[in-house]
Formats: sequence, structure tokens, C-alpha cells
Amino acid sequence: MNFQTSTCDLVERFKRGDQAAFSLLFGKYHRRLAVLVHYKMSEELRGRVEVDDILQDVFLAAAQGLSRFTYQNPGSFMAWLSRIANDTIVDAARHQNRKKRRAEELLRFRSESNPNGPEPIDFATPSRVFAQQESLQILLRNLDTLPAEYREVILLAKFEGLTTSEISEHLGKSRENVALTLHRALKRFREIQLKADRQ
Repeated sequence: MNFQTSTCDLVERFKRGDQAAFSLLFGKYHRRLAVLVHYKMSEELRGRVEVDDILQDVFLAAAQGLSRFTYQNPGSFMAWLSRIANDTIVDAARHQNRKKRRAEELLRFRSESNPNGPEPIDFATPSRVFAQQESLQILLRNLDTLPAEYREVILLAKFEGLTTSEISEHLGKSRENVALTLHRALKRFREIQLKADRQ
């Protein structure tokens, strides 16, 4: 991994005032967090609030709180984002009936009225944004075809970045059971992806 784009380095760069580092962090974790948020939200909440709205609030909270974050290991940043996402989803669920905030209130990134905010996240072309959204939808469809137990263990391991021991504790199962379930789940997921690629 290039040190200049490692999570640890990007966090430190942002803490030193490098606003571009935040955009790189957002790009690096956007897809994983989008999948997690999708599955953490209830179906009813997904019908009222867009995943991207939750992500925007998560990354805004992360930008505001990053000075208090301490990088400990490769999974610590994702675990921290996941906790922020949990709080954001709970807040959204509590307020799902409130009036929609005006668009400019949601977009609190750098502007004339907010010169110290982080840089806007993505300057992607519409076709690139569409391709990314389509790719995310395919990933979600493939995950949805898995049995719930397989999907859960993949989300915990590959998207939240938990270790086998942490998953074992979280699920109340032995490490061996978790490792075997994860192995079978990943094998099944690869088969689903290969089948989808051939179609």
C-alpha cells in the first residue's frame, strides 16, 4: 500500500490541515460504508431517507471529529466510521417525519459562508457517478441473495473490518465456527459474482 494514501497517513494529513486528505478518505471508504449503512437501515427508513444522505452526515461528523480520532490498527478507522453511522441512523430514524432540510443545509462543505469546511467530496462526471451507483447496486443485489447468516458475517468481516475474534464475541459463536462460516460465505459470494458476471 502506498504510504501517502494509507488511512493512517490520510488521517494525519487531515489533522495537519490538508483538506484534500479528507476527500481521499471519503473516496476510500465510501463504498464499504454505503453497503454497511444500507444493511443497518430498516427498510422503512430506506424508503424515507437516502443512503447517500446518511453517508453525507456520517462523513461530515467524521470531518468534525477526526481531531479526536486515534488510529490504532488497520480496522480502527472503519470501526469508528461504523459507530458514527450507527448514531446517524438512529438520529435519522428518530426524525424521519421531520421536514426535509434545505439542500444548502445538507451541503456544509467549503463555501463562501463556510470557508473552513472540507473540500467538496467528488468532482466525478455524471457517467462516473452513475457507474459507481450501478456497481453498488449490483454488489447489494449479490449480497441480498446470500443467506442472512452468510451476509452478516461478510458484512462484519469485510465491510466493518472486525477480526474473527471480534465477530465471535459479537455473534456469541466460537472462532472456529465463525471462520468456517466466513469461508463458506465468501465461497458462495464469489460463485454468485461469477454467475452474475457471465450473464
